[in-house]
Amino acid sequence: MKKQWIQIHPNDAVAVALEPLGKGQTIVGENFEVTLKEDIPQGHKFTLHPIKKGEALLKYGHPIGEATQDIDSGSWVHTHNMKTRLNDELTYEYHPDFKPLEKKDPRTFMGYKRENGKAGVRNEIWIIPTVGCVNNTAAAIEKVCQDLVGENVEAVCAFGHPYGCSQMGDDQENTRKILSDLIVHPNAGGVLVLGLGCENSNISELKKLLGDEDLSRVEFVNSQDYEDEIEEGINRVRKLAEKMKDDKRVPIPVDELIIGLKCGGSDGLSGITANPTVGAFSDLLVAQGGTTILTEVPEMFGAETLLMNRAANEEIFDQTVELINGFKQYFKANHQVVYENPSPGNKKGGISTLEDKSLGCTQKSGSAPVEGVLSYGERVKSKGLNLLQAPGNDLVAATALAASGAQIVLFTTGRGTPFASPVPTIKISSNSDLVRRKPKWIDFNCGVLVEDTTLPELANQFFDFVIDTASGRKTTSEEAGFHDMAIFKQGVTL
Repeated sequence: MKKQWIQIHPNDAVAVALEPLGKGQTIVGENFEVTLKEDIPQGHKFTLHPIKKGEALLKYGHPIGEATQDIDSGSWVHTHNMKTRLNDELTYEYHPDFKPLEKKDPRTFMGYKRENGKAGVRNEIWIIPTVGCVNNTAAAIEKVCQDLVGENVEAVCAFGHPYGCSQMGDDQENTRKILSDLIVHPNAGGVLVLGLGCENSNISELKKLLGDEDLSRVEFVNSQDYEDEIEEGINRVRKLAEKMKDDKRVPIPVDELIIGLKCGGSDGLSGITANPTVGAFSDLLVAQGGTTILTEVPEMFGAETLLMNRAANEEIFDQTVELINGFKQYFKANHQVVYENPSPGNKKGGISTLEDKSLGCTQKSGSAPVEGVLSYGERVKSKGLNLLQAPGNDLVAATALAASGAQIVLFTTGRGTPFASPVPTIKISSNSDLVRRKPKWIDFNCGVLVEDTTLPELANQFFDFVIDTASGRKTTSEEAGFHDMAIFKQGVTL
């Protein structure tokens, strides 16, 4: 039987409407009975008992804000009668609260084993401009080389961006790190690095970051060095395709998978359906020796202590504290408050405060201990659950996940989006209506979790889906031919 509402935690002061509820409807729970004072939209909250002004409102068993006025039982709770409790940097204490997952033998997927031992889930040719000045050149090469796409070359795609020159400080270094990370990404069977020749992040600078990486399938072209740089680029791409002609998918244990965790366009059901399903998937993968990466640090604010107390040791705890307070300092340095979130779409979907959003967002991390904390552009080193420094912006965060080594990004959403990233991006709906309205955007529906499916059942189905995707099944954004990237910009542009 389809559920109409849910009280997520027995201590919660609110319940969430799983479908639109009408004024006058009586809601009967195990320890309460309320009559709704007004209509409650899907994904929105209503009170289970009277709330006094200034009293904390509990959801997920934790405060999501406080009442700005007295609120009667059965009343709609949203931005009009509650506010955040968040503030600036805090002092934290480590109180370990986790259980290591029971290890399981890893399943396999069909992927590409690279010479350096890494595993790819795609065999694509990537054209990576060092600077925005050659974006159109890269796009022209991409267009001509589409005839190479076939059994062994799964895509030819250019990743345009506006950076690589006229950047100051960390911005320039971030650009170099992200570009160098993508150059050696295992999903690329071949890479053309397309430079201009006079830019700050030129080919010589990038090679310094590449160090002793295997560059046997990387071609470098400085446009200023050739009469016809497009023709030269096309010839290099064809050379790469020739090197890829014998590449085959082979069985690879899933402990070689690195999966990025991201959400966007969230609604009131995201923390109830899609995010918990991804969290259960994360635990299944980590238990089999695999790796997941959770990012979008501003959407950890308000739920950060839950992650800190899952730090595998005090060193990881200290790094997590630095991750959180460092990002808050970034906000303050730019004269912004740390709680300027959620977005208008989030609010329309039922999310009222950043704590509300964050407690739902962090559900994607499951229950595994945190084994690593990564700076922006840093490649993953530790298996298991990792935290990554990056903002909440969808394109920037998804690109950061790919740059850190994720071969696939899982993207949960309640509102929907067509965007992609440098790697296959699986769109996961929090509600069934979105799947019906936008079938060309969504890959997997978690709305059934409040209809006729249990979380363990759905998590196992989703695990199979991810294995299929890693083995070559295209996502909706791949079918549309979308490949996006975006780099984090923080400072001055000359």
